[in-house]
Amino acid sequence: MKEYVFNVPAELGGERLDLAVTRLLPELTRARVQKLIGEGQILVDGTARKANFRVREGQELTVYVPAPRASTVVPQEMELEIIYEDSDLLVLNKQKGVVVHPAAGHVENTLVNALLHHCRDLSGIGGEKRPGIVHRLDKDTSGVLVVAKNDRTHLALAKQFKDHSITREYVAVVHGEFSVRRGTIDAPIARHPKERKKMAVVPEGKGRRAVTHFEVLEILPGYSYVALRLETGRTHQIRVHLAFIGHPVVGDPVYGYKKQRISANGQVLHARLLGFVHPGSGRYMEFTSEPPADFQELLQTLRAQ
Repeated sequence: MKEYVFNVPAELGGERLDLAVTRLLPELTRARVQKLIGEGQILVDGTARKANFRVREGQELTVYVPAPRASTVVPQEMELEIIYEDSDLLVLNKQKGVVVHPAAGHVENTLVNALLHHCRDLSGIGGEKRPGIVHRLDKDTSGVLVVAKNDRTHLALAKQFKDHSITREYVAVVHGEFSVRRGTIDAPIARHPKERKKMAVVPEGKGRRAVTHFEVLEILPGYSYVALRLETGRTHQIRVHLAFIGHPVVGDPVYGYKKQRISANGQVLHARLLGFVHPGSGRYMEFTSEPPADFQELLQTLRAQ
């Protein structure tokens, strides 16, 4: 159990207790602070108060933060391709076919299971000793992924994703030959009105703004090899946008063609580049990984036709 003691500074006088503590301990999320308040772990001049209590300048705030509890997810030894790692985060190249987070039907052999086995220096995310998944890649999408090891890093990276300041570039093989070399798809995305497991482009005002920039790297017979930069990060954004403009990702079982002329085990989509400001050092860092072997082999096959 860690103990923190603060005196309320002038600029936080009159602020809600939960917001004041969040400002004083930025490594804790507001939800985490509210939970600690509910558990009686945050005192104002020695007395437990509610989250909406208005603090006064000079009052003493005592914050008790229990040691992170063990995760309910079972650690599993799995092969991981680590690109970079330090005490705050790690960057890895996720393999195709790997589910990122445990869910119904996938409670084992996920990336989180593997990370719990690999990481020996997790300080806790939301009070639980687990890796912080800041963003996800679909099961059959390979590529660069960043994972936080503590709340402070998780919050800082999540803010960069929210502010769209993260650099994210993907590559994909898609159906059809593009008629332009580069362009931008600016079309809002929301849950599909009839198929709830799918996303869809919807009319303005009905969904969240989604922007994907594309550049054609190579025209192949009946197909295109494209690079895509995300300005926003909506669920299935690239796959939905490409299908919307008539160029679905090859092998996409949800948004692609039902009958495909070439065999692909899942969508041919790879997260090639990820760039962000390291929350600890303040330095911009950029990581890349080349598409996997089956992706490269498909390109060679199409080039040979």
